Amino acid sequence: MFSAIIDLPFGKFGIRTAGALVTELYYLAPHFDEKAPQDKVAELAADQVLRYCQDPDFVFDLPLARVGSAFQHKVWDTIASIPRGSVRTYGEVARHIGSAPRAVGQACGANWFPLVIPCHRVTAANGLGGFSNNDDQNGYHLNIKRWLLAHEGASEYAWRQTTLL
Repeated sequence: MFSAIIDLPFGKFGIRTAGALVTELYYLAPHFDEKAPQDKVAELAADQVLRYCQDPDFVFDLPLARVGSAFQHKVWDTIASIPRGSVRTYGEVARHIGSAPRAVGQACGANWFPLVIPCHRVTAANGLGGFSNNDDQNGYHLNIKRWLLAHEGASEYAWRQTTLL
C-alpha cells in the first residue's frame, strides 16, 4: 500500500508513489512499522521529508501527481504561499480567494501532500482548528500540527491544549 513508511519526530509518515510520481503523503498512526523506500521516487520523497524535519526552511522539490479540483488547487496554492513561521485562519484564506472558510477547511482536509502543501499553517480563528480531516481536540493529528507549527517557529500553538469538558 505504501512505497515507504518513515519515522518522524511526531510519528509515522507514509509515502505512496506510482511510476515517477508521488501520489500521496500521509500521517500514519504510531503502530505502523517502518518500510524502506521501494523505488527511487519514494526514496527521494523520504529524503526530502527527513530533511524538512531537520530544517524547517527546506524547500520541497518532488514530482507530485496532479490531483484535486481547480478550487482545491486555488486553496493549496494560497496555503503554499504562507511563510514558514506564520499562520493564517481559514477565514483569511477564504477572503483572499473569494470563498467561504468551510470550503477552505474542506480543501485543507483533502490535501494529498501534507508538509509539501503546508495546511498546518491554517488555523481556526479561535485556536488550532482541525487537521488532516480530524478534529479531535487532544488527539494525535492535532499534536502533529502543534509539532509542525513549533518546528517552523510559530510557537504560540505548541503549548495549547484544548480539553473536552
